[in-house]
Amino acid sequence: MQNEWLRRFPLAIIVIAQLFGTSLWFSVNGVGLALQRDLGISEAELGRLTLMVQAGFIAGTLTIAATGLADRFRASHIFAFSCLVGALINAGFILSAAAQPMALLLRFLTGVCLAGIYPLGMKMVIGWTPRHTGAALAWLVGMLTLGTALPHLLRGVTFTFGWQIPLLLASGLALLGGALVVFLGDGPHLPASSGRLHWRDGLAAFRKRDFRAVASGYFGHCWELYAFWMLVPFLVAREIQRLGLSTQSLSWLAFAIIALGTIGCLYGGFLSKRIGSLKVARRALACSGLTGLLYPLLGDAPSLLLLGLLCLWGFSVIADSPQFSALAAATAPREQVGSTLAIMNAIGFALTIPAISITSTLWAAYELWVVWLLLPGPALGLWALRSAFCSRDAAPAINRSAR
Repeated sequence: MQNEWLRRFPLAIIVIAQLFGTSLWFSVNGVGLALQRDLGISEAELGRLTLMVQAGFIAGTLTIAATGLADRFRASHIFAFSCLVGALINAGFILSAAAQPMALLLRFLTGVCLAGIYPLGMKMVIGWTPRHTGAALAWLVGMLTLGTALPHLLRGVTFTFGWQIPLLLASGLALLGGALVVFLGDGPHLPASSGRLHWRDGLAAFRKRDFRAVASGYFGHCWELYAFWMLVPFLVAREIQRLGLSTQSLSWLAFAIIALGTIGCLYGGFLSKRIGSLKVARRALACSGLTGLLYPLLGDAPSLLLLGLLCLWGFSVIADSPQFSALAAATAPREQVGSTLAIMNAIGFALTIPAISITSTLWAAYELWVVWLLLPGPALGLWALRSAFCSRDAAPAINRSAR
């Protein structure tokens, strides 16, 4: 009876489960200030912990795709298993936070587990709602964004407790997300097995101009996105210090700025129905790029103005992500969609690693000016999309993806 109730709202259950599961992604960043204070972890070391999650996610995604695990086992089981193992590893970080090599390894393994949560959540949406659209993808990416912000909220509500408590709460939420998916189960409309990932098939799609434009835009988006999310606590900490506010407000403000991306995703999905995914992606890239360009130049402006700019940046920096997914799916060769998107996502997430590494390493020396290191991302994306979808053959697919 309980399962039947859950199956009335499959999309809602999946996105909530993804919200809880992806709270593991930036769980350590949510307590970054406390780790710096209590354990002496530097900004550069915190950046390395973040990029190890990215590296683990890439390795996990490619492993799942290349071995066909996602086709051999039920998506709900992989999702739930990943939540369980990820929750245990995340909790284990508490015991090894002071030992950098072990801490890095555990964050890498957390990223591997996330590869069984985020992509499998997308597959489950296909299984339950075969007519998934840019709007459904907007919900999924929106929940990923909110899950990224959630550790900051957990820190805010437990500020008087040790930094270990938010990590344990994130692990508990991941367990709950896995349980929800187990009760829901796989949908009746899962696509047929695509077998192993074929590298040549995945790379062959880049011969198509429209797909190449979308992929390049997505790569620029990835360069900016995760490095910005990593920098948010640093940027907010600077402003609350200028305002003379308590450090407790850092967690609340960081949560609000990143969580605004959820609204950006949903608004972008709604707007795509009117103007198309391509225009939404372009506008979001232009907005986030312009904000990043202006931010250091306004470094001496009132803190409230800078915090407002951060809110605008948080809103726009992720709004294009679901639209890139919709555009890529529409322009990739239909018989090679799985391998093509796996390759595109792997390259995109690989680009987040140098972006995070460079900005976190240089923050102590240059502070606000490291923001300009993110500008090549939006610039590349806008340049790549300047002549996208001139092909008439692509138009029908693009129109369908925007509905």
